[in-house]
Amino acid sequence: MEDLVLIRPRRGPAPRLDDVLSHALAGLSVREVGTAEELSDLEQRRLLFALDLGQWGVNQAWGPMLERLRREPQLLEGSVGGLVVDAQSELYTKAAARELALAANHCGCTFVGKPLVEGTASLSNFQVLARLGGTDLPGAYRASARDLAERVVDFVPKRHRRPRLLVLHASSHKTSNTMALWERIRQRLEPRCDITEVGLRNGVLVDCSGCPYQMCLHFGERGSCFYGGVMVEEVYPSVRQADALVLLCPNYNDAVSANLTACINRLTALFRTTRFDDKAVYGIVVSGYSGGDIVAEQLLGALCMNKAFYLPPRFVMTETANDAGTVLHLPGIEDRLEAFAQQMLDQLAEI
Repeated sequence: MEDLVLIRPRRGPAPRLDDVLSHALAGLSVREVGTAEELSDLEQRRLLFALDLGQWGVNQAWGPMLERLRREPQLLEGSVGGLVVDAQSELYTKAAARELALAANHCGCTFVGKPLVEGTASLSNFQVLARLGGTDLPGAYRASARDLAERVVDFVPKRHRRPRLLVLHASSHKTSNTMALWERIRQRLEPRCDITEVGLRNGVLVDCSGCPYQMCLHFGERGSCFYGGVMVEEVYPSVRQADALVLLCPNYNDAVSANLTACINRLTALFRTTRFDDKAVYGIVVSGYSGGDIVAEQLLGALCMNKAFYLPPRFVMTETANDAGTVLHLPGIEDRLEAFAQQMLDQLAEI
């Protein structure tokens, strides 16, 4: 069997991406897949998606492949993936990567922490890595892609005797459909998991104000943050101990709520000194009308692509319900709750 499957829809010549992939995949046994028709025999594989977006963020060869991923929910069962996205623009790379990752995750693909290597037109996003690595921007790009390929090949998620879950929310237990779903899931998990809940409501959380890097690092090395409060007293210690993070996210204007966003921002100080790549992230998203996929993409972008939590398969449960309590009366909801709770146990707990 090959070491890795390269999923690369080609839109035309891409010499920079060719160079990066040549370096990233050197010495590995690789099978390349380039069309939707070739998307087969991809269960239990190590996958590297490579997407060339050109100047305008469009790869027409990718569209049919994306459609097939969304249409066949078992297509990538048990696989582990990463992404390299290249563009001749400063735009579009993150948006395309988040859309791709959500589709692949829904059909069974785990993504390692920090699964995205993106090459913008200027490669200015590699300035810090180039400086730290003593190389130039293209060299940092190549090195990052190589590191990603190795991490995808080597990744094995941990299992735990009693998984420790940290649940973050900013909702009312009495009126929130999202909390109502979580209560049903919690009942199914409690016999085998240790669960800590932290509520972030009522003005208890100050957002990140973008302290200088050295100041943030200084406080992070002490397990703290300049602004203190509930993040330092409750969230940081709980994140360190947790095997998985669960975010309860009602959809507010197609976005993660303000307090949860502030919490994610404030994790930066802890992230500078603590590894998150052995911790899973899950989400429960309830929308009043539509847009659950947008919030799900925000979660995976912020916590997997940026903060390096790994993304277990089908990491998010999305539902649509408006009036309080109606989510528990949706057709088939009990079966979906049971399936989501069971998959968390299957992914986190020792057999």
